[in-house]
Amino acid sequence: MASFAYRAADRAGAQKKGVVEATSPAAARALLREQGLLPLSVDAASERRSVGSIQLPRLKRAGMSSRELATATRQIATLVGSDIPVEEALRLAASQSEAQRVSTILLDVRAAILDGRSFANALGQHPKVFPEFYRASVAAGEASGKLTDVLNHLAQFVEHRQANAQKLQLALLYPGLLATVSLGVIVLLLVYVIPDIVKVFVSRGTDLPLLTRILIALSSFLQDWGLYILLAGLVAFLVFSRWVAVPANRLKVHRGFTIRWPFRRFSRQHNAARFAGSLATLVSSAVPLVEALHAAAAVTPNRWVRERALHVAARVREGISLRAAMTEAGVFPLMLTAIVASGEASGQLGPALSRAADELDRELDAVTTALVALVEPLVLLLMGGMVLMMVLAILLPIINLNDLVTL
Repeated sequence: MASFAYRAADRAGAQKKGVVEATSPAAARALLREQGLLPLSVDAASERRSVGSIQLPRLKRAGMSSRELATATRQIATLVGSDIPVEEALRLAASQSEAQRVSTILLDVRAAILDGRSFANALGQHPKVFPEFYRASVAAGEASGKLTDVLNHLAQFVEHRQANAQKLQLALLYPGLLATVSLGVIVLLLVYVIPDIVKVFVSRGTDLPLLTRILIALSSFLQDWGLYILLAGLVAFLVFSRWVAVPANRLKVHRGFTIRWPFRRFSRQHNAARFAGSLATLVSSAVPLVEALHAAAAVTPNRWVRERALHVAARVREGISLRAAMTEAGVFPLMLTAIVASGEASGQLGPALSRAADELDRELDAVTTALVALVEPLVLLLMGGMVLMMVLAILLPIINLNDLVTL
């Protein structure tokens, strides 16, 4: 069985798009006709299609957002928990999805399972959609016969991670939008409004206050050099992007985020929470510890922390304890290593890691709340201060002119 993306017309002439499973394009067209649809185009979901001279990307490689992954995982976990076979659960989840790319991916995984591959191996066809820790957990669930428990745990973890990411994005949305709009308004005033106002003062030939002269100089500078500054900024951004694309340079930048740069505590907490949460999911799914460490490291955002996590895996393979290896890495919070030590001592490493991940998430929420609470008033003060300086620079010459008239 294969997946085919189709475009068809119903009896009323309305066009419909979707994905259908069939053994061949001809079988897909026949299936559409049985449903009362007139096939207009039927293409294999894994093939590259072209329209004119434009090459469209493969549907097979289409991505899936964190929200869509969380929803699909929860649906599959619920269906498998109801004793529905995995391939049927994938078909039902695909039929319930409103996004064609999600349906295509799920049906592609289902087709691989029907061809005799394991669930974890079928997920490997889309490594960017299903991360390494996800596939490792599913493989462990299949091997241990606890696929339902593993899928439920995965669904909870993916949903929790997506909720945290959304919370952070929403928290930073207002300050970022406020700063962008304020800077844009200030630049527009300096370039288009201030020059017309200051012409009046200059024509009077009076001595202007220092603040007004600074404002005029800044306005003239932006008028003369603003476009060049913008172009220079774009060039610098492109050069930096090319520079940071080199793995060694990116490693230096990520190391700076965790050691020297501001907000290093936030960076450490965020990466430690992701690492601990992924490792807890894998260990609870009965994945061997060394393999679990490799998979958890693969989904850690910061490359320096990822490298240190791989060092932890290497040291654990050599026979030292997980706590000692994490302490040696020097990038994980003391609280995490302490909880890991207690989990190793009690033989309950999975639950201990889950508690550590929850505690790190709570601390991360507190840090995020504090940062946002500082950023919002800081942005307001900076933007308000700049606007106040501009108003004063305009009002001071007017006050001086009024004094001259009075005299």
